[in-house]
Amino acid sequence: MKQLAPRGRHLKPRGFGLKAASPVRSRDRVDTWRRWYKTAEWRALRWQVLVDDLFTCRRCGVTYDSPSLVADHIQAHRGDRDLFFARSNLQCLCATCHNRDKQREERAAF
Repeated sequence: MKQLAPRGRHLKPRGFGLKAASPVRSRDRVDTWRRWYKTAEWRALRWQVLVDDLFTCRRCGVTYDSPSLVADHIQAHRGDRDLFFARSNLQCLCATCHNRDKQREERAAF
């Protein structure tokens, strides 16, 4: 019997040419204000907004549990730290109202 030629010699071994995973996402490098969402100050402020609004969405009026709610900036902060952490600029919205309705309005105005 004739021996078969080994296959796969032209393939590169796995792991070559792969970029190492960056611990900081590219968006975070461009928009440094995105890191503010990870601070203890923001987490405490978000919780205060949800409690003050009784875990109720200001748009649809439905009460949700906290993972389904967003502390939304009424006026876009655009990297302004004072406006980002201003309690008067925050409202409680459900994820649906925030991700669908509010984003649609902001895109139309922009």
